[in-house]
Amino acid sequence: MSRAFESLTIGRWQLPQRFVMAPLTRNRAGAGHAPTTLNAEYYAQRAGAGLIVTEGTAPSEVGQGYLDVPGLYTDEQVAGWRLVADAVHARDGVVVAQLMHAGRIAHADNKDGAETVSASAVQAPGEMVTASGPQAHDVPRSPGTDEIAGLVADFVTAARNAVEAGLDGVEVHAANGYLLHQFLDPTINLRDDVYGGTPENRARFVVEVVTAVAEAIGADRVGLRLSPGHQFNGVGEELGPDLSATYRAVVDGIAPLGLAYLSLLASPLEPLEALVRDLRERFAGVVLLNDGFGDLTTLKSVENLLATGLADAVVVGRQFLANPDLAERWRTGAELNEPDQATFYGGGAEGYTDYPTLEAS
Repeated sequence: MSRAFESLTIGRWQLPQRFVMAPLTRNRAGAGHAPTTLNAEYYAQRAGAGLIVTEGTAPSEVGQGYLDVPGLYTDEQVAGWRLVADAVHARDGVVVAQLMHAGRIAHADNKDGAETVSASAVQAPGEMVTASGPQAHDVPRSPGTDEIAGLVADFVTAARNAVEAGLDGVEVHAANGYLLHQFLDPTINLRDDVYGGTPENRARFVVEVVTAVAEAIGADRVGLRLSPGHQFNGVGEELGPDLSATYRAVVDGIAPLGLAYLSLLASPLEPLEALVRDLRERFAGVVLLNDGFGDLTTLKSVENLLATGLADAVVVGRQFLANPDLAERWRTGAELNEPDQATFYGGGAEGYTDYPTLEAS
């Protein structure tokens, strides 16, 4: 049997295979950034993933970024996520909410005029899609040292809301150029307080957030996602001693907590392999790995990544988007549906809940 189909214990969850569903932004939240019955159907269809990591979900209004992205900071949003949790659990799946504070990757028009914050007042390149068309990202405000505790508290509240909604846990998103990653990157974080300057100082905010969330809901309900050197959303991190020192400081800071998992996006993998191996050894727990946004992940590529010894499980994205029953298709060698990129972001059921299953076919 392929190693991909060996069972795996992650935190408090026993999973049927060694690949899981990646967080995939779909921009289909309802009014007030609350999930709907359509979202619940989408996630329930993919319960066979074993572990589903939801689309990036804002921990506060300030943390909102893209259009129609869900949140976890209002009663209505909690009720919406309860629909999702109940639907996934009815099909024996596990679902955790990815807590994503967008930081400077934002525009006030997408969050009812709320401000935008980042590690420092460094505007992100490019534009943000808004209801009135593309606009330059906001120039962010840099919070004072005394305000950081409030940002940490937002993550804690969102994590508690996730558990209240019946979700199985949370993944703290410190990757892909969003707020926590902005604190790690020396080209964005220009602070001269205890949250800036040295690798250890830049890592401090991430460690404080993860520690507080783990204390609030239990470490075995919490994962952390990192993407060292991933130059996405204007990140300027580069391979070298500073990058290694920064991510070692993060992992050394959170390793004693006993988290459910550490999820690493390493793209491309080859130049980052030594760092990934080092972080895996330092973490000394379950590591998930995603080797980037490029090619579609195949069963063979899952097997190859597992064979490297760099990870216990592989994070799979677009294949789960187009194939609700991907695990069964891979297990039986069945043909796969092709993802329709035109329907990735926004809209309704088309390209969201209408991909056929093997049974329907």
